[in-house]
Amino acid sequence: MKRNEITPLNPIPSRTQEENHDHGSIRDLKEVEIVRLSDEELEKMHEKGRADAKRRKRVRSAVGRFWTTIGFIIAFIVALFALMPIVLTILDSFMSTDEIKTNYSAVYNSLSSTAAEAKVYLSSTPKLKMIPDMVSFSQYKTLLFLSPTYLLKFWNSVALVVPIVLGQILVGCLASYSFARYRRKRREVLFFSYVILMLMPFQVTLVPNYLIANHLGIYNTWWAIILPGVFSTFSIFLLSKYMRQIPSSYIEAAKLDGANEWNIFTKICLPMCKSAIYAMAILLFIDYWNMVEQPLILLEDSGKQPLSVFLSQINASEVGVAFAASFIFMLPPLLIFLYGEQYLVEGISRSGIK
Repeated sequence: MKRNEITPLNPIPSRTQEENHDHGSIRDLKEVEIVRLSDEELEKMHEKGRADAKRRKRVRSAVGRFWTTIGFIIAFIVALFALMPIVLTILDSFMSTDEIKTNYSAVYNSLSSTAAEAKVYLSSTPKLKMIPDMVSFSQYKTLLFLSPTYLLKFWNSVALVVPIVLGQILVGCLASYSFARYRRKRREVLFFSYVILMLMPFQVTLVPNYLIANHLGIYNTWWAIILPGVFSTFSIFLLSKYMRQIPSSYIEAAKLDGANEWNIFTKICLPMCKSAIYAMAILLFIDYWNMVEQPLILLEDSGKQPLSVFLSQINASEVGVAFAASFIFMLPPLLIFLYGEQYLVEGISRSGIK
């Protein structure tokens, strides 16, 4: 048998050819002199590098602290201006009526009802006193004990807002679960119509609500406000975006274990949507607690109107009572917000609302 001879297809370039190649030609390289450093010189070089790294780190830290301080100062100033009305309301509620009129006389004298000309706004600078000259509880005595009208309005607000919040949570959870589980094309059309209704201001739907309430015979009753509030679209939009993020593997595993739709809804979806439900309840409570237009239009009887409407009807002679009533009026939403702040942030961030 003869040995098979292998002939290369391309000739192997020689060392001289590699040196003469255009790219990376070693003729252009100068001779490099290798310098060996002693251990002391190496330690000095390393120490210099570490010192330079520490210096750069200190500079970056100083710049970061500077911008953090600037941002903190700006946030503090913005928060101070935002909290100033609340702080002034709380402090002024412990002032007597005469002291309040003395401090805010420039405002009262410039009102259109008292000023000679309606175009005059402020004749002088009002005095914003943070500490009252003499702490007075007479306005709270009048508010809580001598005049039960204010407490009646307060409980009217509670009786209107609590059913709306609870009913909207119930309807929103059921409808949102249906939107999350319904997989056909008509779902997007129906959900888009819900979004359109949510984007419309409530002043647009106020006249239709008035006509429907008058036709159903519930005008001048609390049902004229509760029923439209229960079927609002905001809760459905919020919870639908949240329930769609639940992994389908959880639902499939529950079905394999024999769970029906009600068990899936109550045992899986609702516990996973707890933060969104808390956030929705807080937002709904604050929104409907401050409503003014709906009670003015749909409730003729002043005895059925909430405290939010009655605050603007307090006489100027009872301005101390007005501050005390305002402080009591802001307590429920303020306490609810402070209690559920973490749920509010988590629910809104995970639901995709910007």
